[in-house]
Amino acid sequence: MRVHSRQLSDSPSSAAHSRDAFSREWEKGRAFCSAAVAALLLAAPAQAFTAYVSNEKGNSVTIIDTDKMEAIKTIKVGRRPRGIEISKDNSEVYICAGDDDTIQVLDTKTLKITGNLPSGPDPELMILSPDGKTVYVSNENDNLVTMIDTKTKRQIGDVPVGVEPEGMAVSPDGRILVNTSETTNMAHLIDTQTKQIIANVLVDARPRFAAFKPDASELWVSSEIGGTVAVIDPQSHKVTQKIRFEIPGLSKEAIQPIGIAFTNDGKRAFVALGPANRVAVIDTATKKIEKYLLVGQRVWHLAFTPDEKYLLTANGVSNDISIVDAASLKVLKSIPVGAFPWGIAVAGK
Repeated sequence: MRVHSRQLSDSPSSAAHSRDAFSREWEKGRAFCSAAVAALLLAAPAQAFTAYVSNEKGNSVTIIDTDKMEAIKTIKVGRRPRGIEISKDNSEVYICAGDDDTIQVLDTKTLKITGNLPSGPDPELMILSPDGKTVYVSNENDNLVTMIDTKTKRQIGDVPVGVEPEGMAVSPDGRILVNTSETTNMAHLIDTQTKQIIANVLVDARPRFAAFKPDASELWVSSEIGGTVAVIDPQSHKVTQKIRFEIPGLSKEAIQPIGIAFTNDGKRAFVALGPANRVAVIDTATKKIEKYLLVGQRVWHLAFTPDEKYLLTANGVSNDISIVDAASLKVLKSIPVGAFPWGIAVAGK
């Protein structure tokens, strides 16, 4: 009988049956492993990023963990810090210390000031070239844009612009630099190679900020007193449209556009509206306002986390930042920072 049993088990039909059973069990195991991996990926926390907030009246920078949504440290810096940028490799933070007439360099590992970049008097805003090799700085008190080499930390040029320069933008290819002058009410387009102004574009009163769409097809300039955002064609240097804002219950004077941030796909723009305490969400194709987000008081500037999950806003009068879920357009939390937060920049960990 045992011999007979072995003969049955060794028959072709029995072997095929065994293979089928093994195959079914293997498929079940593979499906289980795939489901387990998927569950782990879904359960994994979002990547944590570090935000740096300049506190203009606190003479400090507050550091925020965006994953924990909490401030982890506030450090003292120079006087009247406003513009703030992060080096390409995330190793340094550059801080415009306006009343000290310099740009301070903060080491992101030690959180110590390690040196300075040579700006002009009262540096207010700056922007990095796309390759991270150059910092472009607006110096409010001498009507100059200064160009600084980030490696040698030396000036490599300057360009005379209008009165009270502030807003800074650079095209994605790094060829065109833009500065806005508050008193002259102009956007100055500068060739970064020749260091010469190639166009002056008149906009509404007190332009405070400029930003290129990610595809470089448009340049947006916010005018604080004018209450508009001018849409400029970078090729023709013409204003093609002006975006205006209306919020029920608020006067036009209370709606003052400042900071601008585009999503990476360029489909949406977020505009800080100052004492209106709101951020406008704009469809960039139609130029229509989709929604107004109520944030903290006197919202100045804003920045996305690198994964675009969150938008952070610096709220000057309420001394906090708001964290906005960029997908649901809901404000998730307000985080107290230093006195009069003004600028904000976010780096990966």
